[in-house]
Amino acid sequence: MSVPVLPNAAARRLFLHRHALAEQPVGPATGQALADLIGRIGFVQVDSITTVERAHHMILWSRRQTYRPSALKSLLETDRAVFEHWTHDASILPVGLFPHWHHRFTRDAVRLEANWRTWFRDGYADQFETILRRIEDHGPVTTSDVGKDEVRGKGGWWNWHPSKTALEWLWRTGRLSIARRDGFQKVYDLTERVIPDICRLPAPDVPAMIDWACSSALAHLGFATPGEVCAYWRAITPLEARDWCKAALMRGDLIEIDVEGSGGQTRRSLARPDVLDAANAAPEPPLRLRILSPFDPALRDRMRAEFLFGFFYRIEVFVPEPKRTYGYYVFPILEGARLIGRIDAKAHRDAGVLRVRAIWPERGVTFGPQRRQRLAAELDRLARFAACDRVEWLDGWQRDAV
Repeated sequence: MSVPVLPNAAARRLFLHRHALAEQPVGPATGQALADLIGRIGFVQVDSITTVERAHHMILWSRRQTYRPSALKSLLETDRAVFEHWTHDASILPVGLFPHWHHRFTRDAVRLEANWRTWFRDGYADQFETILRRIEDHGPVTTSDVGKDEVRGKGGWWNWHPSKTALEWLWRTGRLSIARRDGFQKVYDLTERVIPDICRLPAPDVPAMIDWACSSALAHLGFATPGEVCAYWRAITPLEARDWCKAALMRGDLIEIDVEGSGGQTRRSLARPDVLDAANAAPEPPLRLRILSPFDPALRDRMRAEFLFGFFYRIEVFVPEPKRTYGYYVFPILEGARLIGRIDAKAHRDAGVLRVRAIWPERGVTFGPQRRQRLAAELDRLARFAACDRVEWLDGWQRDAV
């Protein structure tokens, strides 16, 4: 029996529309409008690298170019409309999702105890209640405030000192929350002081949580395989996602479709029965160029991005410089519904300049006068966002497709 086919152009439009990238990046970007935007795209990944600006800020700026980091700070620290915790990585999420995270806290406690032996080295577990009592009596702390006399290792998390370990354990398992960040350093406080009362309702039961995780993932993605449904929030197991998808198919809540990839190949996926109408109704993205964060939600699933857009991307931060194909931290360039290249740029705030080291077009893409003009306009906007007053193009910036 044949199944409907979702053409590649329509699949791209739908996917970009669900990620707020199929419209002009204009409009308000503070308060409730910003909270609504984060809710629409699901979550915003947090990252510390400031080559131009931190990932969470670039993600929001690429959708609303009136956005400024102070607006997210207010949303997190004053309005408490969003909170920070884990999806696939540290992320900023709508605070209304917090009840679902109780299941993650429980699962993380089991997983961490089983797999991260560092949590339970001699003397470490004793710090949990000590840290809680200190925060309860004296207020929020950072890792710099605790464990000053403890031996600190030189490695990764496995060499954290006991108090640092306690803070992370208590945060990952829900007893502490991140009240704010000073610079990029987490400031921990008791969850009941950070998360509003209405959002600390009891957790839904497990079937309800699974249904939410799968339904909402599919809504954000537009169409997905069971593996993509599972990976979206990283809140459920692959088996739970497969079982949910199977049951939804049997009820008629989902249908199977063949999604066409950039090269004409198809991938069997699942979608709501109205997916073709939704894709046809999705707007055509404007042709203006956008410089995206490498951690943009639309690109987080590298395999999905490659399938839909024919865009192979791997971040090379941890690749030795002589072995890099592109650069330390290059930014994908979106034009309409196409990813047309990547750019190596860095903000030198002390000199007030955004320097462009290199641009690599995708195969078949040329940077003629009109496209270069649109790129220059976007870079001017990006420079202002990064507190720079001009753009400087370094010699040899225009590269060949790799």
